[in-house]
Amino acid sequence: MRNFSNKKYTNKVLLLLLMVLFFKILGYFTLSENIVITRLLKVGMRVGMTGCVILLYRNMVSKGWVPTFQYRNMLAVFLYCGYLGLGLLSLLWSTNKGYSALQWVMNFESFIFALYFIQAALLIKKYGEIVFRFSKVFMYSVFMVLLIFVVGVFVDPDTFYRLTHGGEEARLGGYMMNPNELGMLAVAGIGAWMMEFREEHGKRRLWLLLPFGVMFYALILTGSRSSMIGFLLIVFYLINQSKKRGLKIAIYVGMFFSVPVIVQTIFIKQGDLQEVLSMTGRLPFWTALLTEGLPKEPMFGFGYMRIAYGESFQSLNTYAGKMTHNTFIQVLMNLGIVGFFTVVLQMAATIRGFKKMKDRIRKTFFFALFIPITINSFTEFGIFGEANFGILFYQLLIFWVVIYYNDKLSLKQRAQLRFYKGSRQVI
Repeated sequence: MRNFSNKKYTNKVLLLLLMVLFFKILGYFTLSENIVITRLLKVGMRVGMTGCVILLYRNMVSKGWVPTFQYRNMLAVFLYCGYLGLGLLSLLWSTNKGYSALQWVMNFESFIFALYFIQAALLIKKYGEIVFRFSKVFMYSVFMVLLIFVVGVFVDPDTFYRLTHGGEEARLGGYMMNPNELGMLAVAGIGAWMMEFREEHGKRRLWLLLPFGVMFYALILTGSRSSMIGFLLIVFYLINQSKKRGLKIAIYVGMFFSVPVIVQTIFIKQGDLQEVLSMTGRLPFWTALLTEGLPKEPMFGFGYMRIAYGESFQSLNTYAGKMTHNTFIQVLMNLGIVGFFTVVLQMAATIRGFKKMKDRIRKTFFFALFIPITINSFTEFGIFGEANFGILFYQLLIFWVVIYYNDKLSLKQRAQLRFYKGSRQVI
């Protein structure tokens, strides 16, 4: 029997898992101005990473890492499947069947990815000979994505900046990503970073200052108001969990003096308070959607990811738009009142699963990721909108509250472990 190093193998699969998530997130970016190349890259990277995580999971199982999972809070999964099922059924009445089908396939594919990714992570945590935290994998994956943008700002600012407000303001993202979406990604990464910073000590904690600097700098450059709100909420939540009173006071004082600067530079752009109050024109648009668009197809909507009979919603009182900039109104227009109540119940089931969690680290990670993607959902694509990495993150959280490792093995599973080729005795 050949020698098998479990620790070496663990480090290998951990690195692969990190790279898989990195490329999966990158697959949601517009990496080329050529639409054909962009579509090929997006499909190739997303589907390819789903295939990779399935193969990685199966390889772990072949090494003797027995996947004895137990499933709790399954209502969250059943209701999400109900949402996907309604979306699939809506192809019968969709106003653009091809587009609806494409969006549905992409969201279903990421759902499968999330299932295998969480299972692979739990196997590493159970059998790997290292201290494993999912927050570390997530944080470094996001850090590497944002590092590309931060470096790109200095190397090629014309590509990595997006001009807004009549060309007077430059925001990080360029043609590759909506600045608000990029800001949300930065906040999610910072939330995972704060967990890691709390758990690490000594030189490792000092090294973590680099990822934080990159992600926070990227957040500032996006100029995203919603993302900054998410950042502040996560800071308050995680700091309140700390038992160090001095640290709490120092951070609160620092945030108190920084709030005026944040409000002036990010929330009130160009000194235009009216823009803030109207949410950059979104409020009139939402009003028109609910009063003019929804009454046309109130029960089941216009079809999966469709908000009108034509390619965009048209109104005399607001701008034309192809998406709602609010994930809940998006569902209401896509799948009507039936779809809206389905996703509301699904979110309630997921939050219920979060409340029932007993593991502190697991529960904290849920909150750190749930807050930015939910806040983003009120102003952008969101967790039930057109394909984006916010949907992927929410799907990961669904399985995060559902799948647990079961230490009570059956006789057959114990027999499998007796033939484990590891360097240590498992049983």
